Amino acid sequence: MSPIHEFATWEPLLWLLFHDNADRLAAPGGYVAGHISRGGWSVPVRRRSPPPGQASQIEDMQEEHDAVGRVHTALAESGVDGVAFVAEISPAGRAALHLIETGPAVEPGIGGPHPGAILLVEGAVPEPWRRLPDPVDGAAPHPAADPALLERTLRERLPDAIGATEEEIAAAEKRLGIALPEELKALYRVTRARWEDWDGDYDKAEQVYDAVGCELLPLDRVYVADAASRRSSWRFAAMEAVFTPPDAAVQGLVGSPGWIVFGDNGGGDRLAADLTPGPGGHTGQIIQIGHEDHVGADLLAASLTDLVLNGEREERARRREAPAVAYVNVASLGSVEEAAHPALEVLSIGVLEGPPVSLAPVAGLPRLRTLSAYPRTLADPLETARLTGLEYLELGPEEWRVLLDADAVPRSLLAAGIEVHGDRHPLPVVDLANELLARWDRPPMTRTVLEGEL
Repeated sequence: MSPIHEFATWEPLLWLLFHDNADRLAAPGGYVAGHISRGGWSVPVRRRSPPPGQASQIEDMQEEHDAVGRVHTALAESGVDGVAFVAEISPAGRAALHLIETGPAVEPGIGGPHPGAILLVEGAVPEPWRRLPDPVDGAAPHPAADPALLERTLRERLPDAIGATEEEIAAAEKRLGIALPEELKALYRVTRARWEDWDGDYDKAEQVYDAVGCELLPLDRVYVADAASRRSSWRFAAMEAVFTPPDAAVQGLVGSPGWIVFGDNGGGDRLAADLTPGPGGHTGQIIQIGHEDHVGADLLAASLTDLVLNGEREERARRREAPAVAYVNVASLGSVEEAAHPALEVLSIGVLEGPPVSLAPVAGLPRLRTLSAYPRTLADPLETARLTGLEYLELGPEEWRVLLDADAVPRSLLAAGIEVHGDRHPLPVVDLANELLARWDRPPMTRTVLEGEL
């Protein structure tokens, strides 16, 4: 038996859950639920408050820390990344622990036991992640690009640096499958930015940062920031849309085979040479790919020479065309009619003041691919059948029940989400997710029940 499926692994945590949730567990149908992964956990136990003005310490949650630690050890030994759980414990201490493993076809939920996005088609990614850059006729380097001047300047600033050989540059190009722009070659001829070349001297690393204007990646860690390098869960990625204004310097993409990442700003944002610029940009311009963004990049400098000589001049890019993503709720658009537009790709229906709404105004729109509707906001869930291009559909459990019972789940879907609000028992939601997976012959989520006496 896998350690994660042994009752003894969970017993200390079950004791804490029992102690801190006695009234809730004793109620008819009472349960508690949570999630534990190798990187963290969310469990419903009470923590001791620290003294005023003092941060929480491990000692304030030592029992929780130790109990979860046993599960972490079992996860590692079992080769499991994470597991959700539902615990039912009688007042006498009889425990039934339901372990839920998402499997390869379901993304983990966020901080709780409910499933994340349900992947109905293996390997499918949202439309923005499939978008390639548009060709831009006449794109050329900016006049400020000057590889020779760049190399002279860097040699003056870094006289003792160890540069890459032509063989090392050629090897990097072969690994990347793309020719490096001349400015990047000039940069790495001066310094290949390997830590071992600096003999552990942080001052030398700081000199390179000051000379170039960023934390420079070693040549053998330079990479192409294509869409696959910018990972995001389906639930969030499906809500994105990409758009490049006619005068944009940078194409509004998730990623590009022409974005060559060579540095970091020190805060997690990547710097790249852009070989696929927007209509108003230049080949080889320097862009910044934000680590908190899913789409787009910002222009930092007209060229690498410009960045090194003059520093960055960030220009924030427009993120999306207004009609492509629409939110209908009490704080945004007031009706589905207002959202209807030929360019509409993503429609989110949230909390409404009035009655449930009809999807008729958006039926037949050519680009609509994502619909997310808060529970009980749709007048007739079966109207989703008229949205023939849907790739992602997120509905409440009752709405999914209507579609499943009528055998009306759109077959165009690549992924799905179950929107759960309030204190809803996770196990029926897992069963619902498995019904959807079965329609596409996908691997189900697994449930294991461990029973014992505390």
